[in-house]
Amino acid sequence: MRKLLNTLYITRQGCYLHKEGETIVIKQGSEKLGQYPALSIGCILCFGQVSISPFLMAFCAEKGIGIAYYSTYGRFLARVVGKQTGNVLLRREQYRWADDSDKVLLIARLFVLAKIANCRYVLLREMRNFGQNELIEEAASKLVEKMRKAKQPASYSELLGIEGDAASIYFSVFGELLKAKGFIFDGRNRRPPTDAVNALLSFVYSLITQECISALYGVGLDPFVGFLHKDRPGRNSLALDILEEFRACWADRFVLTIINRRQIQITDFTTETTGAVRLTDNARKKLLVAYQERKNEEVLHPYLKEQVPIGLLPHCQALLLARHLRGDTQYYTPYLVK
Repeated sequence: MRKLLNTLYITRQGCYLHKEGETIVIKQGSEKLGQYPALSIGCILCFGQVSISPFLMAFCAEKGIGIAYYSTYGRFLARVVGKQTGNVLLRREQYRWADDSDKVLLIARLFVLAKIANCRYVLLREMRNFGQNELIEEAASKLVEKMRKAKQPASYSELLGIEGDAASIYFSVFGELLKAKGFIFDGRNRRPPTDAVNALLSFVYSLITQECISALYGVGLDPFVGFLHKDRPGRNSLALDILEEFRACWADRFVLTIINRRQIQITDFTTETTGAVRLTDNARKKLLVAYQERKNEEVLHPYLKEQVPIGLLPHCQALLLARHLRGDTQYYTPYLVK
C-alpha cells in the first residue's frame, strides 16, 4: 500500500519556497520558517502571495510532488504538474470507455449510487447520535428510493436527474445536522458561497478534489476525462467523479465535526461587499490543521479489507478504477461507508 505523505499548506503571505539539496526550504524575507525533506512531501498548497523558485518547481514535477495555487480566500486557481506518467494503453482504454455511452452509464451509476448511499449514511449516523428526527428519517427513506432508481437508469440524462433529486433531498435537511449557534444552512450555493456552511463545504470539496487529481495522475489515468461528469475545457471531470464518493462521508462529515465541536466559530468568517462569505486567515489555518489530522486517521476499506489513512482513499479508488478499465476486475467497486 502506498504511504501517505505530508501536505505543505503555505498560508503566510510573502513566503518564498526554494530547493536546497533534497529539501524544501520556506522563507519569508530573510527569515527561514522551515525546511523539510522532499521525500516526506506529497503536495504543496499555496494560498495567496506565495512564490516558488523555478528549480523547486521543476524538482517537484520530476518527483511527482503536486503544487496547487489558491487565492487568499481559498478559491482554487491553478495546478502545476510534471510529465504524464503511467501506461498510455490505460489512458487509451479510458478514452474508449468514455466514448461508449453504455459503458459510461455503467460506471456513472456506480458513482451516483455511492454518493446517495453515503449521504444516507451521514443522515442515519446523525439519528444514532442524537435521536430520531422526523425530517431526517423521511429524507433517508426518500434516498433509498433514489438508490433503487439509480441502479437501473434508462439513460444518462435520467441518471443526472436522479442524482440532482437525491442531492436536493439530502441538503434539504443538512441544516438539521448543525448544532452550533449561529450556523444556518438554507441550501447549497457557491461561486461565491453566501453563508459560512457553504464556504466551508466549497473549500473542503476543493481540497479533496486536489487529492483525487493527484491519485488519478499517480495511477496513470487522465483526470480530465470522466464518466459522470462530461468533458469540459479545464474541468477535471474524472476527479469530480471520484469526489462524489467522498462528498458526504469525508467532506460533509468533516465540516459538521469542526462546526459542532466549535473548532470553527461563526466569528471566523467575513462577508465581502459582493455578499461572498470567506474564512479569515487564522480560521483557515485552524481548518487546514484539522483537515490534515483527519487525513491521517485510518479506516477499514470495505473492499480492500485493509486499514487505510483517509488521505489515501482517493488513491485506492483510482487504483480500483484503473484495474477495472484494464479488465483486471469485472466491476468497479465504489467507496461505501459501512
